[in-house]
Amino acid sequence: MKNLTIIGGGPAALMLAAQIDTRQYKVTLYDQKKAVGRKFLVAGEGGLNLTFKSPLNELISKYSPDEFMAPFLRVFTNDDLINWLSNLGVGTFIGSSNRVFPQPELKPIEVLNRIIEHIKSKHIKFVLKTKWTGWNTNGQLCFEGLEPIESDVVVFALGGSSWKVTGSDGKWNELFKKQGITVQPFRAANCAFKVNWNKEFITAHEGKPLKNIAVSFNNYSAKGELVISKLGLEGNAIYALSESIQNQFITQKSVTIQLDLKPTMTTEQIQTTYKKAKLSKATEILKKDLNLDRTAISILKHFTDKDLFFNPDLLAKTIKAVPVILHSAEELDKAISTLGGINLNEVNENLQASKIPNTYIIGEMLNWYAPTGGYLLQGCFSMGFAIAKHLNERRRV
Repeated sequence: MKNLTIIGGGPAALMLAAQIDTRQYKVTLYDQKKAVGRKFLVAGEGGLNLTFKSPLNELISKYSPDEFMAPFLRVFTNDDLINWLSNLGVGTFIGSSNRVFPQPELKPIEVLNRIIEHIKSKHIKFVLKTKWTGWNTNGQLCFEGLEPIESDVVVFALGGSSWKVTGSDGKWNELFKKQGITVQPFRAANCAFKVNWNKEFITAHEGKPLKNIAVSFNNYSAKGELVISKLGLEGNAIYALSESIQNQFITQKSVTIQLDLKPTMTTEQIQTTYKKAKLSKATEILKKDLNLDRTAISILKHFTDKDLFFNPDLLAKTIKAVPVILHSAEELDKAISTLGGINLNEVNENLQASKIPNTYIIGEMLNWYAPTGGYLLQGCFSMGFAIAKHLNERRRV
């Protein structure tokens, strides 16, 4: 029997531990926090969105790069995750926009505990409040307060660099760089973006939602909701474009997105509705005939010239593409997830590191991206399952 060391206690690591064949491996899981799954619980604070219910090819298309993630998502699909959770006694339901959640009576901590109970039933050892500090000159694993450890197989699942309070601090990157591993700088993803609001606007509209809108940038478009914050804009519609926006910020100091305030209507339909209106004032027509609320109308005024409201045709076109200027992303630690991490060419198709013997890297440590909506958890779970399958089959050969 070989020793398997898992370093990290997030979703990818937990799925690996849940699926590994303990008849072949003696498994120890290390985590620097006093409990595993801390970021899993943070994800559940606004409702634990476990995955997204859509056809598999459509699901895969949401990831970047999709060709990297496809093999893992095919070996453990969204349906597989739903069925696996059901076998653990975690029932699920499909909510709005095809997002999948645990049944309402199940709190996130209960879902996590059922996963942990299953892992512990396999006699996998947990070593908590123990920080990994690197390798010694003999290639052994070093932890604070412990003697160096020899392991036949090591799987790292240390996460990205957001929500540091959960243990996902990204400090491991320097240790990997010393091993010759290329690590891209971390950047915020699925995050809010800064907008320079005028004082009157933000005083009146801070915390207000923009519902049933769409955001477009660089030929990408996402429907959903936004929230006006003191910083700028946040919400699922802009999170979905965060990778593309962040890539633009590499070379530009500001980025202009287009906000569609009426995605269910064409420009021509808006023009027709406007011209048929019985009211005379533009603001009243926008309220009564086009059902735009006060916040949406204020957004329109904030980013356009007053003369626009005297030109119905141009006003209709602008409603479909309000130019909103973004100046920066939210700070890294407040982001839902991160861009950056270990270059994908540093691992093979089985996520084995090419420069560190008998070592695998999974989860958010790697430089891939998924939007909110259950995609990130699904991606991590799928990686954990895939690496367990590979290790189980490798030992049988």
